Amino acid sequence: MTQPMGFFTDTTLCIGCKACEVACKEWNQLPAINGGANTLSGDSYDNTRKLDGENWRHVKFIEQFDPTDVRREGGRWLLMSDVCKHCVEAGCLEVCPTGAIFRSEFDTVVIQSDICNGCRYCIAACPFDVIGINPANNTAMKCTLCYDRLKGGLTPACAQACPTASIQFGPLTELKARASQRVEKLHQAGENRAYLYGVEGDGHTDQIGGLNAFFLLVDPPETYRLPTRPTLPSKGTVTGWLSGWGSALVAGVVGLLALRQRRITAIGAAESEPIVDDRPAVVAGGAPEVE
Repeated sequence: MTQPMGFFTDTTLCIGCKACEVACKEWNQLPAINGGANTLSGDSYDNTRKLDGENWRHVKFIEQFDPTDVRREGGRWLLMSDVCKHCVEAGCLEVCPTGAIFRSEFDTVVIQSDICNGCRYCIAACPFDVIGINPANNTAMKCTLCYDRLKGGLTPACAQACPTASIQFGPLTELKARASQRVEKLHQAGENRAYLYGVEGDGHTDQIGGLNAFFLLVDPPETYRLPTRPTLPSKGTVTGWLSGWGSALVAGVVGLLALRQRRITAIGAAESEPIVDDRPAVVAGGAPEVE
């Protein structure tokens, strides 16, 4: 395996131009929403709405304004180009029953459409709601981190098209060092809210080992509609399994105690009743007395 590759997305540099969305669709030949006759979402300038099988990049527009202020003063925009996180421990890879999802030599997570049977297990297992069914082939699809381009020594299409270097591609060790320097620079400039989401020890993604596509954020994860503490389905399953067996054990013990108590009560009641001898009386000579 080559050294792990990934994305560092600096949300403070995003201008919401959507060049990444366009480049992703063009390179991967993804269809337009509703055949290009898309309706406005009403959610600011965000008409893509979410990541799914047809949209592998999604620019989020998060407005923070006082709705009662008609002049919209004192507010701010949060812009974020979202993508598959290529988790170090990937829930989708863990549950795939056909082997359609694999970890590439670049440590990225890729779905092979020709092997996918459309079971949707990976959709439910993804804590970031990234994967969706592409109606063109009825299989699960998501960002591949431009696996075909990586094998040719090229930069992923979205990072190549980004005009502000908000999306940066490269070896993860270099990206993390660059990201730490960026956070420090922002702190020195007075933006003390800046932090990294998706790196080791961030307090958020430790349960999945971190992300190969990580982000610089300036608000809590939930503001960007990211999970505060994503986890693997197997960890939830183990917890549920232990909880289920624990409940069954408690129920069994309670049942045995109740049965034991009923037996004690029945024995006590039997011992308290007078003993009545209803056998026929015996007269001299050994024969029963006949009335």
